[in-house]
Amino acid sequence: MDSGSHGLILGIETSCDETAAAVVRRGREMLSNMVASQIAVHAPYGGVVPELASREHLRNVLPVVRAALAEAGVTWPELDAVAVTEGPGLAGALLVGISFAKALACALDKPLIAVNHLEGHIHAVLLEEARRRMATSRETGESLHPSREQSQSNGPILALVVSGGHTHLYLAREQNENTSSRAGNWTYRNIGRTVDDAAGEAFDKVAKLLGLGYPGGPWVDALAPHGNPDAVPFTFSQIKAKAHRRGDPDALDPMRETYFSFSGIKTAVLRYVHVYEMENSIEARRAALAALPDAKPEDALRLCDGRTLDLIASFQRSVIDDLRRKTFRAAEAFDAEQVIVSGGVAANRELRVRFTAEAAERHLSVAFPSIALATDNAAMIAAAAWPKFAAGAFADELLTAEPALTLGR
Repeated sequence: MDSGSHGLILGIETSCDETAAAVVRRGREMLSNMVASQIAVHAPYGGVVPELASREHLRNVLPVVRAALAEAGVTWPELDAVAVTEGPGLAGALLVGISFAKALACALDKPLIAVNHLEGHIHAVLLEEARRRMATSRETGESLHPSREQSQSNGPILALVVSGGHTHLYLAREQNENTSSRAGNWTYRNIGRTVDDAAGEAFDKVAKLLGLGYPGGPWVDALAPHGNPDAVPFTFSQIKAKAHRRGDPDALDPMRETYFSFSGIKTAVLRYVHVYEMENSIEARRAALAALPDAKPEDALRLCDGRTLDLIASFQRSVIDDLRRKTFRAAEAFDAEQVIVSGGVAANRELRVRFTAEAAERHLSVAFPSIALATDNAAMIAAAAWPKFAAGAFADELLTAEPALTLGR
């Protein structure tokens, strides 16, 4: 790292339906975080349309980047590097961000850093923890050692990344500050995953099934407190790990690997709707909300009867309890010192309450991102790029989109 650098990294995120840019200093000080949402574009379709997403990224990427620099009070030459999401995500959407970032880095003669979107979600939490420690150190007058700018834990951190496209558990470790690799000085081990739908996808699809708005997570979150979460007894089947090949050095212990599955609960909700003949009321609610110019969850509340609200509350409680049980079971199995939860579903209020209560019972710390950093954003990309910048782990001109990119081994 150049001793004369400002530590300023411009992050660019275009993996799905948010065009985002941010400037972060040294992985811990967020100077700006701009997001151009595409919710209104995709809402009529009840999900993201890849071609439309790519077109919107093309339209928004330059204005959003300019806005991020203006908000940060940073000029182009002051940047030390440009970071961009390389995957996973939608191929066309990723390529818009990568093409822009490559051209910008070349024009500015600055390093280009490729960031895994999933790693970004983990660093969204680490970024905010570093910001809190910075604020505390300023108040107390204590100096913060550079090697502890992002993480305070010496042991493994268990990270649950849970969103519309992902439900993963990772063991994250910060290595020796002199460690140099493509991931900088962080290593990740994937110890849990979904075998079918992600949790956020289940929220979106159940909301659509019940005639609610898009994205479904905030609608379910807002309506669930008005129902009885014990009214519908959903259950989750136990999924066993497949046997690994003998001698596979990358194999996880089958008894310690965690699997999630959310396709079954979607089917259970659909069956419940059929059994109680709720289709007509659902279509009436869907039509009524579509007729409103800017429908919100509070508009849906007066259109939902008690049975519907009980169904919503029971669905949410079941999904969150499955996430909670398996996450803390893994934390115990791997002796994690801290649990962090990130991704769009981390914005769910009941999830935060139940995870916080479980962590207190187990005498573990748990951390969540702010609502602004829970969903896709570029501050997390710039933050995750800082260890790579410090280690000199730069991308080359062959960087391209990796839609199915994985994190860890």
